[in-house]
Amino acid sequence: MTTSELSLFKAAFLQSWNAIVITDADASQGYGVVFANPAFCTMTGYSFEELRGRPLKMLQGPDTDPMVIADLRTCLQQERYFEGTTYNYRKDGSSYVVHWNISPVRDENGKLTHFVSVQQDISEFVRVARDNQLLARALDATSDPVVVTDAHAHITFVNSAFSRVTGYPVTEVMGKTPAMLRSGQHDEAFYANLRKTLTAGKDFRATFINRRRDGSIYHAEQSISPVMDEKGRITHFVSVTKDISDRVEKEQGLIHDASHDTLTDLYNRRFGEQVLSSSFRQARALGGVISLILCDIDHFKQVNDRFGHPTGDRVIVNVAKALRHTVRGRDAVIRWGGEEFLVLLDDCPAEPGQQLAERMRARVEALQDEEVGRITLSLGLATLAADDTLEQLIERADTALYAAKQAGRNRVSVAP
Repeated sequence: MTTSELSLFKAAFLQSWNAIVITDADASQGYGVVFANPAFCTMTGYSFEELRGRPLKMLQGPDTDPMVIADLRTCLQQERYFEGTTYNYRKDGSSYVVHWNISPVRDENGKLTHFVSVQQDISEFVRVARDNQLLARALDATSDPVVVTDAHAHITFVNSAFSRVTGYPVTEVMGKTPAMLRSGQHDEAFYANLRKTLTAGKDFRATFINRRRDGSIYHAEQSISPVMDEKGRITHFVSVTKDISDRVEKEQGLIHDASHDTLTDLYNRRFGEQVLSSSFRQARALGGVISLILCDIDHFKQVNDRFGHPTGDRVIVNVAKALRHTVRGRDAVIRWGGEEFLVLLDDCPAEPGQQLAERMRARVEALQDEEVGRITLSLGLATLAADDTLEQLIERADTALYAAKQAGRNRVSVAP
């Protein structure tokens, strides 16, 4: 080997980022240190003078893995390659995690003369790995669903709560996108706002209506946050969700109870008046037309007097069902009084309104109560006129209803 080559090897040894130490091959003396580069001295806290001739057993301590050391001794005795990881201790007593390998060095005759070891302090890597494991365990232990995606919205992590709430096992969602949870109850503008907000590096918070694996719907308060690297580039998104289905169901139940009649499940009068007012304002603003049908069960007082109130309630319920099943989907049926109903026909002129009223009359007439027998209905129809107030429109329908009763009941009367 030339002088220049020796100089190169020396420079490489001394300047190597990895810690390198060379020991002799004398097992009886514990394989004393022959050379150690500056990186090794920095890692251990010992100067080369303090290391020279001493066995590296001096770096072992309470947390050094005895099984790793036993494997090391076997490899040295058998003059073969070794690789391992354990705790070592610096001169100041502090510990560090070292990953190292040892190779036997032989002379030109094949005789073992030394061992060379290349080592790395991987304490920081181990700490980060343990922190990540702790974080993963913590996220998995939380009761709220957590989802982590990459920058392209592909799922890289979900916790157990996610599987419990959505019904999707972890193995089934990895690599997919949260779009699999879409219920179809949000419009595209909702998702466009989500993408715009996250792309701008801002948090997005909203109540999502999602779909579980079994097809059922659930409501979730969801917060999605972008995660950025040191250069400000988005690398991941983290979503934390709270299932609020029970709360939403209770709220919807309260809203339903406040707006619907207990007996018939039709709109009650108080909420019905709000629906009427809103429809009237819209018709006036847009030049639309609405019709009202005010109807009353014929001779209902006699039903109550003869058969009792439970039978009367049953008749009211059956008439309510008949009305609801006859009107169009956009129409509103309101229980206006005891046996009186008001039907709001949206975007409906007089002629089709009269036809619909007649179908309602016929459907009720076809009802046969087990005690009462035939049930009939009188109906008054009024269509919004140019100078009508809402009160006048209702009054005109009421006048038409009175006219139907006066004309013999079980008929439709149309207000002029």
